[in-house]
Amino acid sequence: MLKRYVHRPAHLFLDGQAYFITGAIYKKRPLLKDTRIKEMLLSAIQTSFAKYGWDLEHWVILDNHYHLLAKSKFGEDLPLVIKSIHGSTGVAISKTCSCEKPIWYNYWDYCPRNEHEYYTRLNYLLNNPIKHGYVENLHDYPHSSFHELFKEWGREHLAEQFRAYPTNTIIEEAQYDDF
Repeated sequence: MLKRYVHRPAHLFLDGQAYFITGAIYKKRPLLKDTRIKEMLLSAIQTSFAKYGWDLEHWVILDNHYHLLAKSKFGEDLPLVIKSIHGSTGVAISKTCSCEKPIWYNYWDYCPRNEHEYYTRLNYLLNNPIKHGYVENLHDYPHSSFHELFKEWGREHLAEQFRAYPTNTIIEEAQYDDF
């Protein structure tokens, strides 16, 4: 089912599908800069995905946005998952940062259609701390699922994955990711 909302991106709701999701802070403010806020956001993401039976596969949290790769249980639950994440964290961020509302701008999602699209987005997600100049080495950025993947898959597997699916590939839904 495809839903369209005024002033919001279209969302495709599919069951049992991979989703690449981006959430962004309103006006690109660095409200997620504090490590405690990043940890609180990750906890909210994990809790919300578990509540709705979605599998959170990969994630990265930066200072003003996040990227996730997850597998849906019921696609129509996506707005509820995001509302749960943004609702609970928005209040906490507002109190912690003493900033004006709104906190969250919106979210975008895309369902990769094949292995190539999936791994291109995974590499984009993993490489985001380097892309935005946070670190030069992914091992140095703690707010990402990279470390779990490195332990599980190993250096050679990840190196091959980055060679096979380069991070310089343009992906439509992230072409305006100038956060």
